[in-house]
Amino acid sequence: MKKSLAVLLSSVLVFGLTACGSDSKESAGTPEAGGQEQTTTLRIYAQYSDEDTKGYYDYAAAELAKEMPNVKLELEVQAQDDGQKLKSYAATGNLPDIFNAGQDQINLFRKSNNILQLDDYAEKMKFKDNMQPSAMNTLYADDEHIYAFPYAGNEFVLIYYNKELFEQNGVAIPTTKAELLTAIEAFQAKGITPMSIFAKEKWITTALYDIFATRYDPRGIKGLDSGETKPSDEAYGKAAQDVIDLVAAGLLPKGATNLNYDQAAALFHEGKAAMFVNGQWEIEASTKALGDKAGYLYYPAPDQAMYEQNKLAFSGGGSPGGFAVSANTKHKDLAAEVASFMALKYAEFKYTQKGSPIVATKVDMEPAKAFDPMMVTLSEDIPNITSTTAFAWGLSNAKFKAAIEDASQSLLMDGYSAQQFVSDLESALK
Repeated sequence: MKKSLAVLLSSVLVFGLTACGSDSKESAGTPEAGGQEQTTTLRIYAQYSDEDTKGYYDYAAAELAKEMPNVKLELEVQAQDDGQKLKSYAATGNLPDIFNAGQDQINLFRKSNNILQLDDYAEKMKFKDNMQPSAMNTLYADDEHIYAFPYAGNEFVLIYYNKELFEQNGVAIPTTKAELLTAIEAFQAKGITPMSIFAKEKWITTALYDIFATRYDPRGIKGLDSGETKPSDEAYGKAAQDVIDLVAAGLLPKGATNLNYDQAAALFHEGKAAMFVNGQWEIEASTKALGDKAGYLYYPAPDQAMYEQNKLAFSGGGSPGGFAVSANTKHKDLAAEVASFMALKYAEFKYTQKGSPIVATKVDMEPAKAFDPMMVTLSEDIPNITSTTAFAWGLSNAKFKAAIEDASQSLLMDGYSAQQFVSDLESALK
C-alpha cells in the first residue's frame, strides 16, 4: 500500500472512531480496541451484471475486507432499469445503506430527503483532497453540496488523426479554421476523406458542434443547458457558421448523416479518412487498428490566440454520481466511510487493472496494464484540463437536448443556416 493511501485510510478510520458518534461502537468493536467482536452488515446496491462490472466490485470488496473486517457487505445487484427500482425503494423507505446513484437519483432523492448529504464526510475523510481537480464537477451537485462519492471521471470528445496520412501528404496539424480548410483541400486532392463521423447518431453531431462552440466559449452547450448563456450569444452563431463552412468545404464524407459507427470508424481505421471524431473510449480501437499512427489533436480555433487560450477546454464531461448513502440508514457514519472507500477502490481498479486514467480521484499506484500511447498523452492532459462541457445524454433540459441534437445534425445538411440554428434553439428554450 502506498503511503498516501495508508494515510487516507488511517484518516478514514480515525474519523469513524472519533468524529462520528452515532455508530462509533460499530467501528471500534474490535478485540484490539478492547471491545467485543462486532460485525455490521450494510446493504449495498451496485452494478454486478457482467465480468466487467463484477471486477470492480470484487476488487473493492476484497480491499474493504482487509481494511474494515468488521463490515460485511450484502450486495444487491443493480437493475438495468434507468434507476426505476431504486426510485421504488426510495418511495417505500427501503433504500439500501449504500447505493450507486447518478445525477437523476441525486436530484430526486435530495428533494424527498432520502439521500444523505456528505459534505462533512468528504471534508473530514479528505475525499476532496483525493479528487482530480478537473473532475470536481462529478463531486458537487448543482446546489453545491455532495451526495455521492464519485469514481468515474470526465469523458472527453477527441478529434483523432492519422499521423502518417498527415506526414505523407505534407499537411500540417491544424490549429486554426484556416489551417483546417487547407487540410481539407489537401486531403480531398489526394482522394482522402478529411474527417469521418457517424452522424446518423445525433449525439456525435452535437459533440462536433460543441467542439467549435468551446473555441469561442469554453462552456459550450453546457452553458446553454444551464441557462448561463443564450443561443443568440455571438459564440454560438459563429460556431454554427464554422461547421457550415467546413462541411461545405468537404470536411465530411457525402452522406455523413447516414453513416453508423462501424462505417465511419472503418474509414479511419483503414486509412481512408485522416480524422475521426469520437469519445476517448475510441482510443483502444484506433490504437489497435493504426498503432502509433493514431493520435489526437487539440480542437482548431478561429485564430491562434483563441487556440492557445482554449486549448485545454474539452468537449464532453461528466455529472455528479457515485456511491451515495441513504438518509435513513441506521449506520450513517459507517456507511459514509464504506461508500468513500468503495469509490476510491473502484477508481483504483479502473486505473490499475483496466488501463484507463479516466477516474475522478487520484491513484498513487502503477497500472498493471500499460496505457496506450494516446492514453498516456490524455492522462498527462487531464490534470491541466481547464473545463469540460457535457455529452448530449448529460444535458438536463430535455427540450434543449432534443433541439440541439436536431439542429446540430441539420448543420451538416445543405440549406440550413446559422441563423436558423440559433432560432431553433431559442424556440426550444422559451
